[in-house]
Amino acid sequence: MKKYGVFGGRARRKEYWYFLLFNILIEMVLGGIDRVTGSFSPEAELGLLGGLYSLAVLIPGIAVSVRRLHDIGKSGGWILIGLVPLVGGIVLLLFMGRDSQQGENQYGPNPKLVEA
Repeated sequence: MKKYGVFGGRARRKEYWYFLLFNILIEMVLGGIDRVTGSFSPEAELGLLGGLYSLAVLIPGIAVSVRRLHDIGKSGGWILIGLVPLVGGIVLLLFMGRDSQQGENQYGPNPKLVEA
């Protein structure tokens, strides 16, 4: 969350996957609280707290995804492939799992080398 709306630069696999894991865990906890308090809507499959949290992390989620794509040398526009049913999600999953592009690319220095 330190880079809330930063779309420039690169994000390592570690940064992306920890962000995703952290948010999934938070969503699960908030979903449980929503069910217990009765603020969960089965029709929408979303609760009040979970919905508010999802809105709060929408921009950072897109930003870390774009930075992750930059890290493998792809444009942030590739995130739109996720809109293609089934295939888009698989392609993004493969992209997010790839190793960093070695050395510096057009989006900046390799974050692995900067942190080392």
